[in-house]
Amino acid sequence: MNTKTESHPAPSGHERIETNNLLMIVLILIVVAIGGIVEIVPLFFQRSTTQPVEGLKPYTALQQAGRDIYTREGCYNCHSQMIRPLYAETLRYGHYSVAGEFVWDHPFQWGSKRTGPDLHRVGGKYSDEWHRVHLNNPRDLVPESNMPAYPWLARTPVDAESMPRHLRALRTVGVPYSEEEVAQAGEAVKGKTELDALIAYLQVLGTSVK
Repeated sequence: MNTKTESHPAPSGHERIETNNLLMIVLILIVVAIGGIVEIVPLFFQRSTTQPVEGLKPYTALQQAGRDIYTREGCYNCHSQMIRPLYAETLRYGHYSVAGEFVWDHPFQWGSKRTGPDLHRVGGKYSDEWHRVHLNNPRDLVPESNMPAYPWLARTPVDAESMPRHLRALRTVGVPYSEEEVAQAGEAVKGKTELDALIAYLQVLGTSVK
């Protein structure tokens, strides 16, 4: 009796990848890495993403202290700082955001969350007193607001002792602070409250682009 051995064609390269989980994961990672490199690396050489816009200045010691408070209190969880180049966006918030405005922000506050309005161009839009009342109790100005109140900011002094170290660290990563600015950072915020600092930060947001 003759027995016939049935022959099976060798699996194709495509089939080999589909049936080998480890191989597929490795190849996916390679493809994603290549795609990321192609998209990200050129940005390091584009002037528009690496150079500050004309007129951009580093935050003063008080403004930087305010930015730290903004981050600490999680304001970025409800407010973005990125205006997209869409008509409805620019009509409401002003000129769209450009990367050159944020080259000295560590970390930058771009985002898409808008439980509250975008704050990128809020600088100069309201008076210091408006911000003071709003931060103490938002519903005094906007009855329908669901933003929490921050009354303790007016009672809490800025940590002046830490500011020179903070500015020196920022200078290490490229923010162009002078030695004099670093040395005088503590004195610049002495006697100021956290509310003063946060208002100073809010009042400078988006003012480098007219």
